[in-house]
Amino acid sequence: MLVGARLTGAWCFRHRRPHCAKAKLTFSSSSESKVLHSIDDEYDGDFLPWLERKAGVEILSVLSIGKSVYGRSLFASEKLRTGDCILKVPYAAQLTPDNLHPKIKSLLDDEISNVAKLAIVILFEQKMGKDSEWAPYISRLPQLEEMHNTALECFPEVFDHIKLKDFMHAYALVESRAWRSTKGESLIPFADFLNHDGLSEAVVLHDEDKQLSEVIADRDYAPKEEVWITYGKFSNSTLLLDFGFSLPYNSHDEVQIQIKVPDHDPLLEVKLEVLQSHCLPRARDVNGFKSSNDSFTIKEVRSARGRGKGLPQSLRAFARVLCCTSPQELCDLATEAAQNDGRLARRPFRNSCQEILAHQILLSHIIQLTKEYSASIELLEPVTSPSICKRLAFRKQMARDLLIGELRILKSASAWLENYCATLA
Repeated sequence: MLVGARLTGAWCFRHRRPHCAKAKLTFSSSSESKVLHSIDDEYDGDFLPWLERKAGVEILSVLSIGKSVYGRSLFASEKLRTGDCILKVPYAAQLTPDNLHPKIKSLLDDEISNVAKLAIVILFEQKMGKDSEWAPYISRLPQLEEMHNTALECFPEVFDHIKLKDFMHAYALVESRAWRSTKGESLIPFADFLNHDGLSEAVVLHDEDKQLSEVIADRDYAPKEEVWITYGKFSNSTLLLDFGFSLPYNSHDEVQIQIKVPDHDPLLEVKLEVLQSHCLPRARDVNGFKSSNDSFTIKEVRSARGRGKGLPQSLRAFARVLCCTSPQELCDLATEAAQNDGRLARRPFRNSCQEILAHQILLSHIIQLTKEYSASIELLEPVTSPSICKRLAFRKQMARDLLIGELRILKSASAWLENYCATLA
């Protein structure tokens, strides 16, 4: 049994708009269940019978499609208990890159990502309209809007009038709705109606032996309560970019900060050489982008008096290199690294004053960032203001959630650094 993860885009559209009302926008910031507002007769009417015919087996008997305050959702039809299997969707009822038309597939080499291939599948099935065997599912995806021309001209009878924004929209749908499994990327009808709860432990599981995907309840549900899963342990920056929503409080938030050796530092070249000689390989973030050697990811420091978990050791080591004032000090750090595990400046300075100075440099940098974050939050017009439209208000609220979450992390780092310096003084 393998765990299926929601995709996060290696090629993201940084100005992606939120999906329209029929798209997945819904979420929860806690495990508090939402009560069913109404059964969605439109979707219960023909969607589920079609899906069961497509799968060749019963898809469910314990969930129903309905509408909550967040939009379309899945609700418990009966009492559910922790450990119950609440959803099974066979691979035969899932859209994957394998569904590409053979002639189109022959034109695409291995350099074309599976996400792009699956987006082309969506476009192909959309153009077929009611003749598509996937029409009941495809028609329930958000409608595309026309924009610039695209280069998909090999099959004009299929892709005639397809615009760039059509492909961008299809690509974004795959990024925000598909799951990664052994089959690559899969759109799982019905499963993508499940909404995200930041505290849920329920995930989409893939069973290769049974050739199906399923979800196991991680808590009890009463009838008509909304059922939740987790898309993954993503920060608000990832949720916002890849899924189009944010959480008011996200325990998985993190902040990427950049700190450099000042251009006026007389030891600039020596420090850069030492850092380059001992740096770790640049890591990729969840969106597939490599971070630079002077970028560091901070997570929330839970206790100002604790061990500072959340502040990476590599960042503290960088600060120790910054505070060096002679080539000999840098040479000593390199020698110490070579004699131990090869990691540069991971141990505190024996001189407490120098150790304090290193962390004060870091503290000063983070305090400046907190001021900039606070100023940015103040510039955001309150979302309750009648002068802004609903769409803009939604985006501003996401921006506030993102900034406030990252500001919380920066403040926790400042508190820990202040306490650390005080204990050494």
